Amino acid sequence: MKSYLVVWFSSEGGTPSEVNTRLTAMGFQAMQGAYDYVYDWGSNASLDDILQIGDRVQLTLKGLDVTFKIETVGGN
Repeated sequence: MKSYLVVWFSSEGGTPSEVNTRLTAMGFQAMQGAYDYVYDWGSNASLDDILQIGDRVQLTLKGLDVTFKIETVGGN
């Protein structure tokens, strides 16, 4: 399974490089295309796992004035 992340920035918020530093420290990898970051679970993740990583992203990006969308695909 993989979780994809799209991040929207504000000119009044944190810099893209700061967001990148924080997300890559969580295990996300930056990518180009329709999504900005991907998290590879390596196997199936439960709904609780997905919610927990969403909570972690929110806490990690808190105060940077960014908005994000997370989409997880590939599970059975």
